[in-house]
Formats: sequence, C-alpha cells, structure tokens
Amino acid sequence: MEPFSFGSSNTLDHPVSVRIINLEGDETPYLYSTLLEKPELRHVGSNQSPNSDLYATVQLWAGSKPLTVPVQTAYKSFRNERNWNEWLSLPIPYKSLPLNSCLAITLWDLSPTGGKDAHGHAVPFGGTTLPLFDKENQLQKGRQKCVIYRHELADGNDNTTTPSSVPKRRKDIKKGESSPVNKDAEELERIERLLKKHEMNEIPRVEWLDQLVYRGAERRSINAAKNTVKSLQRESVRQLENGKDSEAAEDEQHSPRPGPSKFTLYVELPRFDFPVVFADHEYPPLPISSFQHLSASQSNFLMKPPPEVSLGPGIKETEDGGIGGRVIRIYDPEVGARENPAESKHRRLARSQHRHGILDKDLRPNAKVRDELNLIMSYSPTHVLTSDERDLVWKFRYHLAKDKRALTKFVKSVNWQDPGESKLAVQVLVKWTEIDVDDALELLGPTFDNSTVRAYAVDRLKKADDHELLLYLLQLVQALKFEHISAESDQSAVQASSLASFLISRAINNFALGNYFFWYLNVEYGDKSDDDGGENIRSMYAKVSYDFMLEMEKQPGGKDKRTILKRQAEIITVLSKISAEIRSSNETAVRKVERVKAFLSDPKNELSLIDPPIPLPLDPDVLITGVVTEETRVFKSSLSPIMVTFKTAAGGKYPMLFKTGDDLRQDQLVIQIITLMDQLLQKENLDLKLSPYKILATSPTAGATQFVPSQTFAAIVSKYRANPVLAFLKQHNPDDRAYLGLRKETLDTFVKSCAGYCVITYILGVGDRHLDNLLLAPDGHFFHADFGFILGRDPKPFAPVVKLSKEMADAMGGANPPSEAYLQFKQYCFLAFSALRKSSNLILNLFSLMVHANIPDIRYEPDKAVSKVRERFHLDLSEEDSIKHLDLIMENSLNGIMPVVIDRLHEIVQAWR
Repeated sequence: MEPFSFGSSNTLDHPVSVRIINLEGDETPYLYSTLLEKPELRHVGSNQSPNSDLYATVQLWAGSKPLTVPVQTAYKSFRNERNWNEWLSLPIPYKSLPLNSCLAITLWDLSPTGGKDAHGHAVPFGGTTLPLFDKENQLQKGRQKCVIYRHELADGNDNTTTPSSVPKRRKDIKKGESSPVNKDAEELERIERLLKKHEMNEIPRVEWLDQLVYRGAERRSINAAKNTVKSLQRESVRQLENGKDSEAAEDEQHSPRPGPSKFTLYVELPRFDFPVVFADHEYPPLPISSFQHLSASQSNFLMKPPPEVSLGPGIKETEDGGIGGRVIRIYDPEVGARENPAESKHRRLARSQHRHGILDKDLRPNAKVRDELNLIMSYSPTHVLTSDERDLVWKFRYHLAKDKRALTKFVKSVNWQDPGESKLAVQVLVKWTEIDVDDALELLGPTFDNSTVRAYAVDRLKKADDHELLLYLLQLVQALKFEHISAESDQSAVQASSLASFLISRAINNFALGNYFFWYLNVEYGDKSDDDGGENIRSMYAKVSYDFMLEMEKQPGGKDKRTILKRQAEIITVLSKISAEIRSSNETAVRKVERVKAFLSDPKNELSLIDPPIPLPLDPDVLITGVVTEETRVFKSSLSPIMVTFKTAAGGKYPMLFKTGDDLRQDQLVIQIITLMDQLLQKENLDLKLSPYKILATSPTAGATQFVPSQTFAAIVSKYRANPVLAFLKQHNPDDRAYLGLRKETLDTFVKSCAGYCVITYILGVGDRHLDNLLLAPDGHFFHADFGFILGRDPKPFAPVVKLSKEMADAMGGANPPSEAYLQFKQYCFLAFSALRKSSNLILNLFSLMVHANIPDIRYEPDKAVSKVRERFHLDLSEEDSIKHLDLIMENSLNGIMPVVIDRLHEIVQAWR
C-alpha cells in the first residue's frame, strides 16, 4: 500500500473559515398583475431585479444547537451577477469542532414591509446547511456546491430540512412513462467533480487542455441553465397531478409564481496539504490515587433512600420510577478529579457565619455534638471526612484546639484554596496544643500541600531526639517528594523546604543519621524507574544530596565526615563489582569462594587493611579495620550472595551478606517497621526479645544484610526427628531441672520472640512463610527472614495469614492440650497486638509516606497498601473482639492442613533443585 498521511482535527488550532463565492440560478419572475395585487411582494429586492443586493450570514451548529454567533458578509452592490468572493472567519478553532458540526448559511433579501422570519427589514432569501465532516469523518475542503431552499432559514439541526446536497431518490414512474434525463446537467456535475479535483491538485495541470475543458464546461453550463427551469416546471406539474408534494403546493399558494426557482450557492472551505480526520479530545486516565475508597460512614450515607425529585414541565415519569423519553447517560471524566460545585457552594454558605471567628471562640458543643466530635477524633488517618463532619470540625475549631488528636482532622476540614479561610486556619493552627509525632508524620504526607502546615509538622519533629528520628528517617526521605523543591531553581533545598533544611541540619550533627541519610538519598537518586516523576524526582534528590554535602563541609570537621562517606561508597562499589561477577559466572562454589578471597586480599582494592578505620555503612556504630578473608563464603543461591566478615576496631568480627540483582528496599522497610514496633512494645514494658537485624539498600539492585548466626527450621527438622526445635535448643541450653529440660531464660526468649514475630508478620501481611525463612539462634531468639512478599501477597495458594507451625508449638510443650508455655505464648500475642493497636495511627502514617516509594508490593496496589495494614488491626472491633479474632486465626493456622502441605511441597522443590 502507498503511504497515507493525515492530520487530526484536535491538533488543528486554526479558526473555522469559509469563503462565500457566488450565487447561481434563475427563477420565473412574478407576473405584473400579481405584483399589483400584492404590494408586499412589489418592494422585495429580488422581485425588482434578478441581481438585487443580498448578504449572507454563516453560523456554526452542532447537536441541533448553535455554537457561535452568526457572521455576515459586507455590503456589496451587484450588477450582472451575485458574486461576494469574501472569506468569513468564525470565532471557534477546528480543534473544538464536534463530529456533527455544520455551517448554517442564510441569504438575506430586503423588504421594507417585513414578512415571515424577518429580522427588521431583512427577510430570508434562502438557506442551506453544509456539514463540515463527510461520511468518512474527514474535514471537507475546497469548493462546495450548496442547494438553496427559497424563502427558508438555514436549519442547523441534526435532521436538517435544508441540506446542502439533495440525495437522489428513486421516483415512482407510471408504466409507459420514461423519466426525463437532462444529459447536460449530468455531464456538468461530472465535470464539476473533476474540476474540484483539479483545483486540489489531484489531477495534473495541462494548460492547453485545461482551456478547452473550461470553454466546454461554460457552454454546458449555459445549456443546463436554460433547461433547468423547464425541467422544474414539468416536475412540479407531475407532482401536483399525483398529489405528492403538498408542502410545495403550499409554498406556491403562499408565493404563487408562474414557475419554480432553483438557486445554487458556491462556497469554498480551506484547503490542507493532507486530509484532516476527526479526532475528539482524549481525557488522560485519572490516577488511582484520585479515587479514594469509601469509608464506612460514606457507605452508610450512600445507602440512604434517594431524595424526592420534582420533575420539570413536560417530563413524564415511567412506572418503574425512571424518566420517560430519550435519556442519554454521559460520562464526565472531570467528576472524579474536580470539586463538586454544589458542595463547594454549600461549604461557603455554611461557613459564612463562622468566617471571622468572633462568635466561634465561645462556642461549646452540647452532649450530642461532643459525642459526634469524639467519634470523628477516633477515625484512622485513612478515613475520609464527610462534608458535614468537616463543617462541624470547622465550627468548633477553637474548642478542639485543646485536643491534640483533632489537628489533622481540622487541617482536612480547611479549604486551603480559599485565601480567607486559609489565613484564618493558620491563625488557629499556631495556637493548637502540641501534637504527637504520628500526627506530624501524617501532615507531611501527599495530601497536605500547604507549606505552613508542613512547616508546623517539622517544628514538632524538631523536638524528637536523634534515636527517635532515626526510626522515621526512611519515611521522611520519601516525604521530600511532596515538598516544593524545584531541581531547576537556583534556590537551595535548605531554603526551599523546611523538611529538607531540618533533615540536613540534624544529619550534619549526628553521623549515624548522616550515614543513613546519605545512603537513602543515593538509592532514590539511582532509581531509574519512570514512576512518580522519574527524572524530576531523581534530580530533586541529587540537589538535596549536593546541599547536604555542601552544608557538611561548612561545619567543623565536615570535610573529614565527607571523606568517610566517600570511602564508604568506594567499599560498596568494590563489593558490588565482585558480587556482580560472581553472580554472572558459571563456576563451581569452591572456585567462586577462591575468586572472592583473592579479590578481597588484593591490595589494590584496599579491603584487607582499612586505615584509618571507618564506620560500616550498614551499622555506623561499628568501626571496621579490614576484612577477614578466611571467613568469606558464597551461598548457593540464584543471586550467589557473598558473606564478608569485617574486623572491628574493638577487636571483634562483624559478618555481613552482600548481594546484587535484588532490590532490598522492601526488606529494609519491613525491618525498619519491626524495629519501630519493638521500641513501641518496650515502651509498654513488653520486651518480646525481637532481633531485627540490619539491612541497607545501597542501590535499587544491591544491598547489605547483617548476618546473624542461626539455623533455619528446615535444617533443624532435617537434623532432629522428634520435636526438632526443642531438641536443638536443649542441645545448646540444657537444664535437667528446668521445665522441658531447657534453660528457663532460653525458653522464655523463644516463647516471647515467637509471639512478637507472629503478631508483627500478621499485621504486615508477610507471605511466603516456609521452614527455610524461619530462623532460630542457639540462645532461643526466633526471627523471620526474606520479606519478598508483604501486605497479604503470597505466591502459594491458601497460605495461612499467621505462620504458627507445629514445630513451634511442640517446642513450647504442645498445644493440644495447651501447655503452660503455649498459654504464655498466646498471652504475649494478645498483649503485643493490643499494644500495637494503640499505635496504629503511627504505623499507618509511615506506610502512607511509603506509598510513592518504588517498593514492589506497595507499587502493586498503591491505593490499597495502607488499607490492607489497617484491616489487620481490626480498628472497627473492640479490643476484646479483636483479640478473639486473632485467637481464631492462630488456631486455624496451627490446626490447618494447608500450612503442612505447603511446607512439604517446599521441601520437595528444594530437594529437587
């Protein structure tokens, strides 16, 4: 096929224009006797002269409605023919045209006595309607021939009565009669179609031949004009005899001429180099985050009976309650993204009396309103307030200023786009009582864009110590995405963002904070994915990192700290190089270990001796002086992780796993949440002996993990037959006088750690739990590894939501009947779950800040990530009911068949590998 080029109408930013060329045609003049009998016909311009002065109006219609005002031609005096030759431009571009657009062209005559459809002294001479798009949805162009309907206004409706071209219809012809054929007219139409192609350069130009065609077409045009009136007279007589054209008869009675009339208007539309095809404006798909899920209160609100509707005049209601007639449902993509104007007007009216706050300062809620406000304060951070709830919070804002829980609800109730309301809200905000850290983190999320609100949250975070700030640092780095930091601006990040200024100042004064801040920024800068802004986000993080280094050098000893960070980056680069080479090689395990040892001991890599000692990036509290080459290992895995043992300045050893080809940011997030939960539980005087090992992602595809000496449950089960976990613990911690023959401290550590990890992994929805990622240290510390599936995702069907295996229960003395240790285990689970439910807002806010992070299981369903965690807390239940629900889940997991089947299948697959 030959290449075909075309343009789309929605990209054509050019005003619609049309050239009115000339009017051709003739009609039988009125008899003088008729003019004497009807004086109103005597003074009409077209009845006085066959070339009287006319003017044309053009108006754009679509959907049976006018889209523009009419545009008319200038005055022109005609002598021999009616020839305007004038371009008219309409106030609308082609890109805004609907598919059913048409031009309603009306020719106007002059009559001092007026008449039907008269506009002052102007009466319609005739009209025609020209569609702008043809049957193939292409924009019409070039010269157009339009039929004029005498004494009619141009009808721009979809089913117009004045079409520019009359479709040919089969005529009823009596037997023995032959339809009259005007051969000159048919030939003239054919020539006109060819002439139009000739004008559009679709037919090559040959001057001498073109002149012959022009003269021949002129002669045929004269002959056709002579025969036109005669043929129309014969046709009208035939129709009157058959009684078929009553409307024509009425027209003849209204203006009885001796014969019919026929006029043709020639117009010209702009020509384009390529065909222009209709293309409607395509709305971009709305982001998922713009559609918020309905809360429980909103669902109840929508379930109310519909309001009574008073139908307007002429609208009939059907038996099933619908509206009779033609009802068209239209999808409006702006509904989900823009504010409802009715609700906006309601809010302004409702708050107008509480605008200045003169009377609001003394308002006090009654008992009923106080209960409503307490219910609103108990909502979780993900709950969406209704319009009435927002109005209620605004009304009693001065009363609520004493309640620290109410600040986030108040900020959500303010229309920050309204300057007056925003100014008043800021005045109330600065007088609010001090809020908790979890509320401050919520104010730094993506839903709060006001710089004053975010600065207020940062001021609250300034009161947190470095140890507490380190628990939230990962989320605070993500919150930089929602700050107004422009990578193209000359303004530094310190000046542009209060959060960036705060993090940089605290990271400079505390090296541990600065260490993790440096690596968190590095990972975000190295993320090459196109999600959430892509290059702009990376440039923003690069700017913050540059400003961090710049501010560090200004401090005393800052250059030395920057040198340390550079040396850390060099060590990670060297480890990444050898790890990538080992992962891609097909050598034996022994050969891989020898190759890594040779690489680490090479003086060029500066790993065998590190002088002066530097803080380890994974744990900056540990100073490393070199690598213990003899203890290097390469694990048998698809990624071939390397275990590197560092010598510490204190004389000890620090084993660390390093691997490339895997994104450790999800594992890093889970370990950070586990660390935070451990701190929260210890604040409640509940130490569950958790051992959250350290994980640091050094890039989107590489990272380091602390190696904790331990055994997997799979290895323990394969080594010991009867009650394998208890046998493993008794081997390392025997005590014949104690319960189960095991040291009391070891059993207590095992029971507590099992309870803590069962509850935490349930809340986080950790999946893919099998005996290979359940680990046990010789001192009784139980913990999980490999957090590749979280938030309820699991590669295995019918997986339990809580990993409570038979081996764990047997090591406690059994669950049927329940032993003393097992009952204590369940008691610890219930205490931990109740304690963490109290801090659910903090955990939910941390996950909210991670929604836009490039973490696999969060990116899978970002709009549901926070809600999945909230569902595990069962905040809609009382504390007693939630504990009963957790107890039922644990019993089902322990006594279920599928967990055992999954573990056995996993063992078979691993043995086959």
